[in-house]
Amino acid sequence: MSETVNNSLEKIAKGSTIILIGTMVSLLLGFIGRLILIRFTTQYDFGIYCLALTLVSILTTISTMGLGEGSTRYIAYLKGKSKNKLIPNAIISSIVITLSSSALIFIIAFFFSDFIATNIFHSSELSNIINIFLITIPFTAFSGIIISIFRSFDQFTIKVYFNDIMKPIIHIIFLGIVVFFARSLSGMASAYLMSIIIPSIIISIYFLKKHKLFGVEDFQFIDKSMIKELLTFSIPLLAVSIILTLMSWTDTLMLGYFKTAKDVGIYNSAVPLANLLTIIIGSLSFVYVPVMSQLYGKNQIRELGRSYVVSTKWCFIGTLPLFFILFVFPDFILNLFFGPRYISASIVLQILSLEFIINSYFGLNYYTLMTVGKSKFLMNCSLVGAVMNILLNIILIPIWGVAGAAIASTLSFVFIEILMSIKLYTILKIHPFTTTYLKLTILSIILISIFSTINDHTVASFWTFLVISFTFMLTFVLSLLFAHILDDEDVIITSLIKKKLGFNFFR
Repeated sequence: MSETVNNSLEKIAKGSTIILIGTMVSLLLGFIGRLILIRFTTQYDFGIYCLALTLVSILTTISTMGLGEGSTRYIAYLKGKSKNKLIPNAIISSIVITLSSSALIFIIAFFFSDFIATNIFHSSELSNIINIFLITIPFTAFSGIIISIFRSFDQFTIKVYFNDIMKPIIHIIFLGIVVFFARSLSGMASAYLMSIIIPSIIISIYFLKKHKLFGVEDFQFIDKSMIKELLTFSIPLLAVSIILTLMSWTDTLMLGYFKTAKDVGIYNSAVPLANLLTIIIGSLSFVYVPVMSQLYGKNQIRELGRSYVVSTKWCFIGTLPLFFILFVFPDFILNLFFGPRYISASIVLQILSLEFIINSYFGLNYYTLMTVGKSKFLMNCSLVGAVMNILLNIILIPIWGVAGAAIASTLSFVFIEILMSIKLYTILKIHPFTTTYLKLTILSIILISIFSTINDHTVASFWTFLVISFTFMLTFVLSLLFAHILDDEDVIITSLIKKKLGFNFFR
């Protein structure tokens, strides 16, 4: 293995570990916040909350103009090309675009919020919650672009401190205050608002103190040509972000249209649990994009391809144990977190878990295509998937309700994964499906089938859950060793795990 691949994998492994820890902390704190919301609101109010947050999330994505990923990739690519003199202009231009677009989106959306609430979703209560959430748009967009700038310089801990830890802690604190004094839905929404504003102000102050780190001296300088270049590169990524966000929330919106707010609440109790399966790929991608962008800038395609293959394998390995828990024990998990009212979402949790494990199985194809500049293809690919998702929702929701929405989402995203993998192989001749990866695939299917059958023939209890889960994890790890699933190049990842655990488990 070349020294370049070795260094790249080591950087990805170390950086991803930091992000993974931060993500896990964020998810834990986020679950506490969502648990408070669910426990102290009705299913109807929780559905209203989710609808409003969905709409504002889509608008926030639009306001970033694709620069969340675009600026990271572009700045890292400039570093790889040794064009450091252009980096300060790229930073300033990214900030100017983000602030301008987010302010414009906020004004337009605020003007139409009443119309959206009453004429589309037929809920006057929704209007007030939307207006509260709309205030978060410029703050979320600005803090996001600052984190992206730090990310392009391998400053990954900034996201952990400000976004993964500070934000959910503030949310929980203000939720607690609302629950103690007045359990109103507007109060819950205001708690979320404060969790966005306070970290945004703090990270802005921090950035102003650290701006010389990036070679930025004059914040008044605006390079019009750089703005044009950034927009040309990022607008296709904006389209992808909008489409993927719409796809992520299409199920919620269409359930709200075809069914009831109660159905929306039931569906969204399963969504955050299934989203846990994205923590590994999310952690890897946060570090993967700037590292691979620099390799591409240096035209080191072979090294890029090998890093992709190894990263994808570990993405799947890291995700599989959690998939097993969610897929085999959906009733237990939903009851544990949200109570017996939400056990009806079990089938949704199983279907969405399949969606996300398949996403992990195909790995980092999306981020690799973005790294090599195929943003237009990603846009077209996502558009096809979005249309497919809408059509499937129209067909399946009236028939199967929340389960139909989950099936529509899963089929659409799997279709996109297949298209991206085909494109990646076509242009770079790389794919993750090595002999060892196929052995891992067969092994995983066999083990899950066996332990799922065992669970079906046992009495459901907390101890049954613990014993079966632990036995599966142990069997899976031992199988990786004795079936020779791990290649020589996996030593970087396993060495990092060994250091974290404190013993040579993988020798």
